[in-house]
Amino acid sequence: MDSGEQVLDWIEQNRDAIVGFLQDLIRIPSVTGEEGEIQKFIAGRLEEMGLAVDVFEPDLAALRKHPAFVDVSRGYEGRPNVVGILKGKGGGKSLLFNGHVDVIPAGAPESWEHASWSGDLADGRIYGRGAADMKAGLAAMTMAMKAILDSGIRLGGDVILEYTVDEELSGNGTLACVMKGYKADGGICCETSSMRVQPGSIGRIWFEIKVKGKAAGIQRRWEGVNAIDKGYRVTQAVSDFERVRVGRLSHPLYPDIRGAIPCMVGVFESGSYHSAFPDSCLLKGSMATVPGEDSAAVKKEFVEFIRQKVADDPWLRDHPPEVVFTGYFAEPSAIPADNPIVRVLCRNFTKVTGREPVISGREGAADIRFMNRYGETPTVIFGPGMTEQMHANNEWANIDDLIQATKILSQTILEWCRIA
Repeated sequence: MDSGEQVLDWIEQNRDAIVGFLQDLIRIPSVTGEEGEIQKFIAGRLEEMGLAVDVFEPDLAALRKHPAFVDVSRGYEGRPNVVGILKGKGGGKSLLFNGHVDVIPAGAPESWEHASWSGDLADGRIYGRGAADMKAGLAAMTMAMKAILDSGIRLGGDVILEYTVDEELSGNGTLACVMKGYKADGGICCETSSMRVQPGSIGRIWFEIKVKGKAAGIQRRWEGVNAIDKGYRVTQAVSDFERVRVGRLSHPLYPDIRGAIPCMVGVFESGSYHSAFPDSCLLKGSMATVPGEDSAAVKKEFVEFIRQKVADDPWLRDHPPEVVFTGYFAEPSAIPADNPIVRVLCRNFTKVTGREPVISGREGAADIRFMNRYGETPTVIFGPGMTEQMHANNEWANIDDLIQATKILSQTILEWCRIA
């Protein structure tokens, strides 16, 4: 039995342990801002595996000086990144794995058939908040490394495992790893990819639009300007902007561009009382960009489009909506589909599954933007979590996908880093 088969056999023999590790991760609530407990657990597991472990809190003051920093409402005290490092013996390339430990809030308990932090098993699935996004990916990359170590195999190249905080709101955890100097010859971000190999991801831009009306008493409402009516007009303009972009843009990683570049209003706030006239409106929404687009140019185009689209309304022409870009922001990012790390990952996908992988772009932002642009680490996305389950109620991950992803990642490590 060669080394690759030995590792695959270990994974098959330890399916329950791999599933159990993911259940352990799910059962530790790690909503953004509350990552301390899960990071302590992960650091302990990495130490048991024999890895060197770096536990550090991102430096908010230092982060603020970086051009990719996204402003946040709280710091990182008690919310450390965890990085596990295996030093190779030489003669192989280095490989960096990246994943985030934070998840969005669970939401209403009645929305869940299985309790949100249960890690329940049913019908070949594991349930719980973060099961897909992205604790299945964390489990796969961790257990792929453990399979190699427990099989007694020594690697030539270094392996770095990053477990980062605050991805859901900023990505500053991964940015802190880049700023600390963590880099490699190739990288794999184990985000949700529905088992697709994804050399690129979209960008995301949050916006707010302030719409002014004119105050009036409800008894003489005709003397005022209803901000709800004007806000609805602006909401339609936002939808028109999406329609124009869908008709104009194309990208080889996104054959159905509609799913890649949503632009919509998600929050409509107006009025303060049942029987008071609404004289202001606040719209909150987001838009997406594809690799190759200039985010600053897209923002400028959006502002000009909205103003022009509503200019035939006399009130909005004289009182134009105020567009503010605030909150989450992510640049789109991609590496060539024939990059060496993509080719090696695809080759081992076929080795394990017997079929060619689907190569696509991720219809969600991802931290690869930091590794690709600032971290000197060409990074591809591949993970067992279903993209469709990202942030879903009753979230789940497929057990078979988890096991196959662990196998694929293990074989990719062996080929990329080489056996010493």
